[in-house]
This record gives sequence, structure tokens and C-alpha cells, in this order.
Amino acid sequence: MTTEGKKKCIIIGSGPAGYTAAIYAARADLQPVMIAGLQPGGQLTITTDVENYPGYPDGIQGPEMMEHFRKQAQRFGTDIRWSYVSSVDFSKAPFKVTIDEKDTLTADTVIISTGASAKWLGLPSEQRLNGFGVSACAVCDGYFFRKQDVAIVGGGDTAAEEATYLAKLCNKVYMIVRKNELRASKAMQHRVFNTPNIEVLFDTETLEVLGEKNVTSVAVVNTITKEERVLNVTGFFVAIGHQPNTDLFKGLLDMDEQGYLKTVPGSSRTNIEGVFACGDAQDKIYRQAVTAAGSGCMAAMDAERYLAHAGLH
Repeated sequence: MTTEGKKKCIIIGSGPAGYTAAIYAARADLQPVMIAGLQPGGQLTITTDVENYPGYPDGIQGPEMMEHFRKQAQRFGTDIRWSYVSSVDFSKAPFKVTIDEKDTLTADTVIISTGASAKWLGLPSEQRLNGFGVSACAVCDGYFFRKQDVAIVGGGDTAAEEATYLAKLCNKVYMIVRKNELRASKAMQHRVFNTPNIEVLFDTETLEVLGEKNVTSVAVVNTITKEERVLNVTGFFVAIGHQPNTDLFKGLLDMDEQGYLKTVPGSSRTNIEGVFACGDAQDKIYRQAVTAAGSGCMAAMDAERYLAHAGLH
């Protein structure tokens, strides 16, 4: 195990939140060290077209956009380590961060930007066609399916909200619901049932997403009658929830029942002074690249102010 000199700021995780935090922290002379994690660049690296991020009038591919973020962070001196964090010790400052289960870094502040992962059905075809008609974000990708037929899986508030969003853009929306009722709130249920181009398929499970290069249809089965049918759709949206990547911090930081980190409203501060959280690890409402980037800015500014008040910067 090797130990380096104390850092002013360690950023755990990359993606829009982490890279933006790095840009602001580096420009504030905090000399940040970023631990990029097991999926450098975050969820956008498995996204194809990004058309809703300001500054890209013609759109951009997700991986290319993350390359731009990375280059900008490195331009200002961010030390990016292509490693993962295996454990942390927030019991006292300076905080300890162990990477790759062998090297320990210490820092006066830690910014957490570990993001969240969409929950998937687990079908091989779902993963194969991810980004080619399969998506876990209707707000991100619905626009690409204007005037087309699509399907969405899920029965909760998120699925209901995304189904009604898609219904404004798409010709037809099939809502695939495993149970015989929606789990969504009554208000959301009313919106779904009062939207004429949404067809709810209860007691239904997805068998396979079909298509060679892009989604062309979806095979489903009624779990009661065992009747199988093929839905001719070009888009397949999965809305069965997200899982924040916060297991590393259980028992250390305050989080809600789903595992999202709790921050002081209007800030990125956690329950431990000097530890900040941003991006999808603490945002279960918006979950957009642009809001993640904004919260990364907040985290870096909060960290800088904390260090200044503590006389460490």
C-alpha cells in the first residue's frame, strides 16, 4: 500500500457532474484528483445522440461529449486516475480514500459524483440494442421517435410520467405492466388512462427485443393467458427505476430509502462537513446531464468555500 501527500480535493466518479466539479475545482487552484471509476464518463458513454445539452446545435454523440468534458478538466490541471474507489474513511479529516484496494489517498474535501445506473430487465437483446432503440430515459431520447410507435416497461410514477411524455411525441405508446394494476399515484394513473394513444398491457412481460441493428419490434406474453404477441415498435423504453451508485457510502452518509445521498437543500453539502455530493448520486428527480453538470459546479464551489473558511486554501 502506498500513500501520497494530502490532497485538497478528491472527486469520486466522472460523468458530467464529476468533470464539471473538476473544471471548477481546478480553476480555483484546488488541484483536484479525480478517480474516474469503473465507467469513466458515466451513463453518457452508453448514450448515442445527445441533442438536449446546450451548446451543441447539431447534437453530439455521448462518448464524444464526455471526451470534451475530460479534455477541459485536464486542461486546467485535473489529475485523472483511471481507477476505482474500493473504500473510504470519513470518520475524521483529512478523509481517506482507498483506490484499487491498495493505494490510499487523503484529502481535505471529497466530492462524490458516482452517478446512478438504470435498472434493466436483463435481456441480452435489451443490452445489445441499448442506444439503438432501447433507452432508459424518455426525456433524453423520446424526440428521436416522433410520430412512431414505441413501448415502455413499468407501472410506477416514472413509467406513467414518461408514457404521457412519449404520447405527446409518438403515434402510439404501449405501456407494458407486469402486474394487473399501476403502482403510480392516482393522479398519474388518471393521466395515463385519459391519454387516448396510450394502450396499457396489464399482466404482461417482455420476452425479447427484436431487431438486427435497431429495434423493429418487441415480443411480449400475457402471464395469465400465456398468449404471446409482437408489438411493432421502433423504440423500447425501460422505466423500472434507477439505482444510485452509493453502496460505498452506506452507514457513512445520510441517504434515503432508495440509496440517494441526502444533501442540504440548495447546496451539495452532506451530513459530514467537507464531503459533498452532486449529480445522479443525489438527484432522483431530474437525472439530466445538464442538471448533473450544474450540481457539479455547486459541489466545487461549496468545497472551495469550505476550505477557505477552514483556513486550508
